[in-house]
Amino acid sequence: METTLIILKPDAVQRGLIGRIISRFEDKGLQVVGTRLMKISPELAAKHYESHEGKPFYPGLVSFMTSSPVVVLALRGVGAIAICRKMMGATFGSNAEPGTIRGDFGVSNSFNLIHGSDSPEAAKHELGLFFSSEDLLDWDRAGEGWIYDLSGDEPE
Repeated sequence: METTLIILKPDAVQRGLIGRIISRFEDKGLQVVGTRLMKISPELAAKHYESHEGKPFYPGLVSFMTSSPVVVLALRGVGAIAICRKMMGATFGSNAEPGTIRGDFGVSNSFNLIHGSDSPEAAKHELGLFFSSEDLLDWDRAGEGWIYDLSGDEPE
């Protein structure tokens, strides 16, 4: 099982898409193990996007991410990182395929609704920025056996 960080960005929150987006992840079979509605501070945004510091879009990105509340999610599942990224769609809404979150809800190349960790290392780092270990819950879902084939050594 993998756990990944998802951020529903200010445009998703302001447009009232929180429930519709979370439902897509739950419908897919991913488990919500942490969630927060929060306003990101400039300091936290700078840490989260430090790899982009110095790039022309960086100041606007930090300003956008701190402009309004966001919803931060920790999602768990087999292959959760790749699944979430595929569900999110191409970075720019204008290029995202229909059926993806960005393809169905976005047209802007600046406001792209959602962030998702791109690797296990990034997920671990990013989850640590937004959640304490106590914030992430391990819990058994009653329907787990209907999401994964649990007959072998590993969920499939």
